[in-house]
Amino acid sequence: QLQLVESGGGLVQPGGSLRLSCTASGFTLDDYRIGWFRQAPGKEREGVSCISSSGGSTNYADSVKGRFTISRDNARNTVYLQMNSLKPEDTAVYYCGATWVYPGDTSVELTTTSYHSWGQGTQVTVSS
Repeated sequence: QLQLVESGGGLVQPGGSLRLSCTASGFTLDDYRIGWFRQAPGKEREGVSCISSSGGSTNYADSVKGRFTISRDNARNTVYLQMNSLKPEDTAVYYCGATWVYPGDTSVELTTTSYHSWGQGTQVTVSS
């Protein structure tokens, strides 16, 4: 059974850093595009960043460019989201999503409808 598990969330002060992990079980990530999304209370889920199956292509929302970095370690079946210079408006539940792609695919879609499997989410709270 395909399963994604997010971890690494927590409470951090403005300007601080966190690294989120998205680990897959029941399948290997090599053939999947992975995206990070977030949902704040009362708001729709929005795309944060995504990475192609090979890791060669990435995409970021304008609100996180220059602060967040997505990476993947297919040997560990894990995708990471390094979040630096965190702001209170980054507070949300963060989810990772996965979608199978053909070998060599370099697409970096950052819409929720482009992902077919989701984790349960991890809470990130940025507050002093």
